[in-house]
Amino acid sequence: MSIPTPPAAPSPTETLELLLAGNRRFVDGAPKHPNQDAARRAHLAPAQTPFAVLLGCSDSRLAAEIIFDQGLGDLFVVRTAGHVLGAEVLGSIEYGTGVLGCRLVVVLGHDSCGAVAAARLAVKEGLPTSGYVRDVVERVTPSVLAARAAGLERDGDIIDEHVRHTVDVLLDRSRVLADLVEAEHAAVVGMSYQLAEGSARIVTTRGVTLPA
Repeated sequence: MSIPTPPAAPSPTETLELLLAGNRRFVDGAPKHPNQDAARRAHLAPAQTPFAVLLGCSDSRLAAEIIFDQGLGDLFVVRTAGHVLGAEVLGSIEYGTGVLGCRLVVVLGHDSCGAVAAARLAVKEGLPTSGYVRDVVERVTPSVLAARAAGLERDGDIIDEHVRHTVDVLLDRSRVLADLVEAEHAAVVGMSYQLAEGSARIVTTRGVTLPA
């Protein structure tokens, strides 16, 4: 897979700053709703040039373009319950970075995550799950077990552990992304979103300098 380097692509740090600034606007109740008009829609019709890949939970309260105050064509979004990783998710992220040229991947978890709660219950009480929900629970379970081994009990701490675990697995399984990070062409940031406050905070980073 070729790895283009668009000259106008913002750096990972600049991209992170854009997202954090948008989230601050959202928290403050003063979003700009950029790039959401007919002109933007027409401009994007021939091709897309998003500036970040976002892997988030499928939770209906976690709409990335809204909480980061972005618009059409800004984010390449992949969402699964509990932001679990499968081959199709890894392929989508590699497409966003290796083909579309996005230089930042964000893994976005959140408090009161149903997938994490189900995995915690399965570990604690051994309750079975049915259908493909079981696959989601099984992929979240290693994070819950790691949190338990570290003595973590608070929901926020366990969510953070799951975000860190997802970032680690993502870089371990995707050679394409790991090479981009090693070459300082891309970076990965794990974040946790607070549902009531609307704020997203940084949990872990790989290959990016944190904004001041």
